[in-house]
Amino acid sequence: MTDPPSAEVTDPRKKDPPRKEADTARRIRARGLAQGLAPPDIAREIHDQCAPIFGTSQIKAQRLAHGIALSDVVAQVRALYELEGKPRPKLGETLLSAYESGYKRPGPEYLHYLCGVYRVEPADLGLQGPCVCGNRHDRPRAGVQESGPREPDSVIGPRTVVTGGSEWAAKFERTSGPRLSRVHYRAEGPASGTDGDEEDIVLRRTLLQLLAGAGVVLDGQILGAVDGIRRRMDDTLVNASVSPTMLDQWEETVQGYGQQYMSTPPLRLLCDVLLDFSEVRRMCEQRQPIELQERLCRIAAKLSGLSGVIMIDLGDHRLSRSFFRTARTAADETGDRALRAWVSVRESLVPMYYGDPREALHLARRAQDLAGRVPSVAGAMAPIVEARALGMLVKRGRNEATPSAKRAIARGQVVFSQLGKDQVKDTAFGYTERQLAFHTGDTYTNLGDHGNAEETLRKALTLYPATEELDRTLIWLDRASCRLQEGEPEEALRTAKETILAVSAAHRTDIVIHRARQLASAVVAQYGDIRAAREFRDALAGPATAGITRKQA
Repeated sequence: MTDPPSAEVTDPRKKDPPRKEADTARRIRARGLAQGLAPPDIAREIHDQCAPIFGTSQIKAQRLAHGIALSDVVAQVRALYELEGKPRPKLGETLLSAYESGYKRPGPEYLHYLCGVYRVEPADLGLQGPCVCGNRHDRPRAGVQESGPREPDSVIGPRTVVTGGSEWAAKFERTSGPRLSRVHYRAEGPASGTDGDEEDIVLRRTLLQLLAGAGVVLDGQILGAVDGIRRRMDDTLVNASVSPTMLDQWEETVQGYGQQYMSTPPLRLLCDVLLDFSEVRRMCEQRQPIELQERLCRIAAKLSGLSGVIMIDLGDHRLSRSFFRTARTAADETGDRALRAWVSVRESLVPMYYGDPREALHLARRAQDLAGRVPSVAGAMAPIVEARALGMLVKRGRNEATPSAKRAIARGQVVFSQLGKDQVKDTAFGYTERQLAFHTGDTYTNLGDHGNAEETLRKALTLYPATEELDRTLIWLDRASCRLQEGEPEEALRTAKETILAVSAAHRTDIVIHRARQLASAVVAQYGDIRAAREFRDALAGPATAGITRKQA
């Protein structure tokens, strides 16, 4: 009969657990080898017992199950690259440690080789989805012979390669595909050793899936690629040969994204923006002449800021804040107060939707200070954001903020009237009349001024084209909030339900669902869990209904 597991190892509730993660893992591994367990089974035991105490990740548990160091894993991955005739990878102990701590996620190629080294599937490393090679790693492929008997307690050698050689490389190239824009896929492929290739591949694949009409889930792999690109821009901004003509083309591309912002589905636009952002980062790796460097940093600031705005729409406020930090770093390099003010006022929308309105108020006022007295986009938008933040405080009982909110609206309208034609056309880098109407109406809604709110929101709907679904949806939800404040909860929920069902799946992002849930919570808080509220929650939980047309304003 097998002896029961030692309480010292298995019971995380014991008062004095082993002080070191490695000691605990070593005991579990020794016991597992004595029982004849394979390394993947030992890894599961290590994860089950060490995770509650030390936070051990599944990918780290695999290495501990083999009793090897980070340097051993790195050496094995490099050996596999050499066997396939590929350039030396940039995987090092620091990056592997970041994978094990959860700070970073391995891209598709490194994930493939780690699965081969440990002879497990991605799920055994705590990562969802199949390996990009399409093969299994937990057993040898047909026709592949193992050299010698298997020793579960030894360092896994090259005999564990399950890559499929050129067949896997060809499949990787096919699944990655070419970039369907002016920046083409690099000829040397994902093993070129160039920073950012793994993240680019993830985004290219996501973009191709979106173009093909496939449903794409905003998962950890995509978010990891998004944040990876931003982090490398942070690294290269502090290090920074490109022609003025090339910069002209990049600036035109950035302006094009500003025009597409409201009509293109957020995730699709994010893929395009970040692929170009990655190219700009490569240009920044070497310092340019000062006049070109400033233009390059301006482009980087706008692309990073736009990525932050899109992440607000997608509901990831942590990544959004990170992109705005990167945008501030780039904008500071330019010395352009108007650009720095634009970054600040756009960043204020993060706490506006997902945080504390007092923080939004602070950021909006800082943007006004940066903008100064010269009429600018931020100079017009910041007072309106200030008014929206004050309106949210009024909604929470701070009625003394009402006069300040109305004065802020007046200031914003004055500056807006002084903007140039180009500044009032761009929905991302400018500030349009329809956005002004929407944001003013939102403020009046929170102030409880239903007459002005309804009039302004109706005007906004007439200005927005049907293609700009996201803002139109938020406007309708504001109108539903007016109905609730007027004592019509059923009508408010009916309007909101029609709105949610009418929006296309690509624009049914987290920010929309978040606002809808806020409305439902407000109804329940005032009127209890009425039937209309239950039906509305069911509608939010179900798939979007196609073919429903929103009535005209």
